[in-house]
Amino acid sequence: MRTLLKIYMMILVSATLAYSGDFLMPDQAFKPYAKVNDKAQVEAGIVLGEKIYLYEEQLKIDIEEGSGVNIASIASPEAVDHHGDMVFYKAPKFVLNLTKNSDVSGIVDMLVNIAYQGCSDDGLCYEPSMKSFTLSVDSSKLSLSSQKLDSLPSLSKQKVDTKVVSEEKSQTDTIADTIKSGNIFIILLTFFGFGLLLAMTPCVFPMIPIISGLIISQGKGLTTKKAFALSITYVLAMAVAYTIAGVLAGLFGANLQAALQTPWVVYSFSFIFVALAFSMFGFYELKLPDAFVSRISSKNHSSGYVGVAAMGFLSALIVGPCVAAPLAGALVYIGQTGDALLGGMALFSMSLGMGMPLIVVGVTAGKFMPKPGDWMTMVSAVFGVVMLAVAIWMLEKIVDPSVTMIMYSVLGIGFSLFLGVFERGGHFFKHSVAMIIFIYSISLFIGFLAGSSSMTKPLGFLNTPVVASAVGVREKNVEFQVVTSLEELDTILQANKGKKIMLDFSADWCTSCKEFEEVTFVDKDVRTKMNEFVLIRADVTDNGEKEKALSQKYGVFGPPAILFFDKNLEVREAKTIIGFTEPDEFLNHLNKL
Repeated sequence: MRTLLKIYMMILVSATLAYSGDFLMPDQAFKPYAKVNDKAQVEAGIVLGEKIYLYEEQLKIDIEEGSGVNIASIASPEAVDHHGDMVFYKAPKFVLNLTKNSDVSGIVDMLVNIAYQGCSDDGLCYEPSMKSFTLSVDSSKLSLSSQKLDSLPSLSKQKVDTKVVSEEKSQTDTIADTIKSGNIFIILLTFFGFGLLLAMTPCVFPMIPIISGLIISQGKGLTTKKAFALSITYVLAMAVAYTIAGVLAGLFGANLQAALQTPWVVYSFSFIFVALAFSMFGFYELKLPDAFVSRISSKNHSSGYVGVAAMGFLSALIVGPCVAAPLAGALVYIGQTGDALLGGMALFSMSLGMGMPLIVVGVTAGKFMPKPGDWMTMVSAVFGVVMLAVAIWMLEKIVDPSVTMIMYSVLGIGFSLFLGVFERGGHFFKHSVAMIIFIYSISLFIGFLAGSSSMTKPLGFLNTPVVASAVGVREKNVEFQVVTSLEELDTILQANKGKKIMLDFSADWCTSCKEFEEVTFVDKDVRTKMNEFVLIRADVTDNGEKEKALSQKYGVFGPPAILFFDKNLEVREAKTIIGFTEPDEFLNHLNKL
């Protein structure tokens, strides 16, 4: 009674201010939603505006009678004390577990009502409101009613199942919820920080020689100011590409970056880098037609920006196709809410964060570029070799490892000869670098002839096998059962029901997937722990219809993604891993399963 009196007094006092000044309108302060998830549960909640809170006692969720569907329990977050009243400050999310009457079958329509009332910290209380949602549920997934909850007068009075639903969330879902409930400036700043962290991953590393080469190729007359402008152009184009691809992926559930890993696309882009490399070597000069340059120059445009922007756009899509938790979180948010604007802004901010180190690299390349002369020839040649290395690196995704191994070997031998590996005299540092490159390249060549495919241990075949002792056997690397379709996966899942199962979404063109293979999965402790699981790998390299269906069923926007199943073959969504994880962190994750 005291709460109701307080509410009505505040409404009365604020009557003249209700919809004036800086107060939010009701539809801005409260945004209810409700939907049916894959488990035939209703997920409902209210997105709150800034400085808005809800009274727990006034919040009521029910299903109108007549549909034959009832609420068995509601999982709800904990309310907090606010001057003696229990309120929700953060956008509350509720999960309604449903049952059905014995005479119900097929797809059933139901009317879900959400009644609520709340206030603003600035002193305004809003009138009680209610919103209804018409939802459909597959009744075959519901159990029969044993006991229906009464009319659910309020969430505070029903204590059927009040566990906090947010205590077990995957990192992706947590990030998606951050977008839903956070302040827009905090969201953008947070995703900018995510981008800075992602800039330290292998996804961004290949872009460093690209932007450096583009800046150096501008030739004489390049100032620090222009280098900065070109770097900004590259990064903005990259950010636009990530944003467009991300928004489309979120809206349509498509892994657009995977589609760009088809052989003809990779071959084409690799050819571009070869062409850039030969331009750096001085065989020809890549430039726009003089008539076109003259036209755009007459309109006070500067040359070079169009090409740099195009390269930035393509680099983002083809060179760095990685999926990390922040990216997946934004895609999940876009897919669930359809809010492509806010999700796209978050992705754009993340992309700018990823591009900050690239801007530093670009400006540095311009600032310390040597004056025309012998040094300029050397710098151009170095970046030409780097461009060729990037072209070979791209081909790794679609050709046999032995092919790229011999290509790297030939490139290294040629570059070391250019540096004068066998010449007498010259600078000590230059000669040392040339010798190291030559020795390594020869090792790659010998490894190729011996059938090795390891770039890090090309002469590993020379190691003498260790004989197993009587008390132990040599540990083998973990082995995955590979599937490419839902049918293959379901067969293995059913055959291993009751066991702990790990499903790894991977692809040959995925840089972070290779990081998992070469860093995390080879760790001795991780390998030992993984042996407790049935290991399945969903190979989505081809990105065909079967692979797309596999990804879509489990809500995977792209690799790497690792899912875990319980003994009933249910996905433990809160334990899903998106993006690369270091061995210690991954081991700690496995120990909690």
